[in-house]
Amino acid sequence: MSQRDPQVRYCTTADGVQIAYVVDGRGPGIPVICMSAPFTDVRPSYWEELGMPIIGGVSREARPLAWFDFRGCGISERSVEDVSMDALERDLYAVIERLDWPRFSLAAFGMTGPLAMKYAAEHPERVASLVLRETYARAAEMGRIPRMRALGLLLREDYESYMMLMVATNGWSSEGSRLMKLMAGAATEEMCRMYAAASPTFNASMFVDKIQARTLVLGRDDMPVPSGDMLRQLGARIRDARVVMEAGGWTRSGPAVEQFLAEGDPVSAASAATAPSGTRTVLFTDIVGHTVMMQRLGDTKGRDVLREHERITRDLLKQHGGAEVKTMGDGFMASFGSVTSAMECAIALQRAFAAHTESMPEPLRVRVGLNAGEPIEEDGDLFGATVILASRIAAKAGAGEILIPEPVRHLLSGKAFTFSDRGEYEMKGFDDAVRLYEVRWRPEVAVGDE
Repeated sequence: MSQRDPQVRYCTTADGVQIAYVVDGRGPGIPVICMSAPFTDVRPSYWEELGMPIIGGVSREARPLAWFDFRGCGISERSVEDVSMDALERDLYAVIERLDWPRFSLAAFGMTGPLAMKYAAEHPERVASLVLRETYARAAEMGRIPRMRALGLLLREDYESYMMLMVATNGWSSEGSRLMKLMAGAATEEMCRMYAAASPTFNASMFVDKIQARTLVLGRDDMPVPSGDMLRQLGARIRDARVVMEAGGWTRSGPAVEQFLAEGDPVSAASAATAPSGTRTVLFTDIVGHTVMMQRLGDTKGRDVLREHERITRDLLKQHGGAEVKTMGDGFMASFGSVTSAMECAIALQRAFAAHTESMPEPLRVRVGLNAGEPIEEDGDLFGATVILASRIAAKAGAGEILIPEPVRHLLSGKAFTFSDRGEYEMKGFDDAVRLYEVRWRPEVAVGDE
C-alpha cells in the first residue's frame, strides 16, 4: 500500500461479509459516498497507477469522501456466493451505518446506479444529492441491446475476449488496457461471471419517480450503452434532474460533479452568497395583489398569509444556499453565490406557492425576478445597479412568473431549464432596453427554448 493511501477499514454486513472501505477528504462540505462499479480496489494508489479517479469530479479538498469495495471484489471478502442486488444493498447499508453520517450525497457508476436510486428514494432525509454516471434504473434494458447480449454469451465462453470487447463496446478503448488490468486484479473470472449473471435482475425503476434528492445524470453522447438518449430519458423521470453529456468520459471528468455538489451544499453555498465581493445572483419575490388582499382579509388573516409566504421562502432559501438580505413585508430580497442555485430556488418557490394555492382557501400568487452582477454590500444590505435591475425585473413579472435578463439566460446555457423570450423592456433608470426571458417551471412544459 502506498504511504499516500488513507487507512483501509472494515465493516461487517448483516449477512456476515467483511467490506473494505476508506474515508478521505476534508472541508466543510456535505460528505459523499462513492459507489463505483464492482471489480475495483478500494486503495487509492491502485487507481492512481491506472490513471483513473475514484469517482470523477469529486473534490477531496471540499468535503469528506468515502468509497468501498463490494463483496467478492478488491480487498473486501472474496469468498461469497450471493451478489444479488439485495446482497449489494447490504454492503451499502453496512458502510452507511459504520460512517454514521446523518446526511450525505451518493455517487454511483454503472451497475451500482439502481442501488443508489433505491436508497435515495427510500431515505430522502439522508441523501442530499445524487450523482448517477453512465447508469440505468433497470439493468434488463441493457440486456435488450444486441451487443450486450452478445457480450454475455462471450463471457461464458471466452473470458479474455469478453474483457477486450467489453471495454471497446462501452467506449473505453483509450483506457482499455488499464481497465482490463483493474478488473483482473480486483475480481476473479468466476466472480465476474457471477456478477454478470446477477446484474440483469437489478431494478430500481419503481423507485425513480420517488427520488427527492437533487440529481445529476452524467454520460457521453459517443457511448453506445447507456447511450445519451437513455440517460436523458432517465433524467426526465427524476424530478428536476440535471443531465450533462461530457466529453472524454469518467476518467477525464470536467467540473460538473463538484459544481453540482457545491450548489446543493448549504455551508459552501451560503458562504459564497455572503462573500464580501464578487458576482452574485439577486432574487426578488413579491406577492401579487398584496394591498387588495390585506384590505379584503383584514390585518389578522392577511398577516397569516404573509407568514406562510415567509415560512415557504425562508425554508427554500435555506435548502438552496440562499442568503436572505431583507424582507419588505410582501416580498423578499435574497442573494446567491451560484446562478444555478438561485434559479433552482426560484422554481422551487413557484412550485411551493402553487401547491399552497391549490390546497388553501387563500391563494398565494408571487412574482419572481433575478439578476446577476457585482452589487455593493454595506451593513449586510446590497445596493447598486444589479439590485435595482433585479427589482425592476421582478416588477415586470406576472403572478406565478419568473423573469430573468438575457445575461442570466446566457449564464444558464446548457442547464436543464426552459425559457420563453418576452422581448425587450425599457427599465426606469437604465439607458438601454433589457431583453427578458420567462423561466417555464410547470411540469407540463416541454424542455427546450421556445
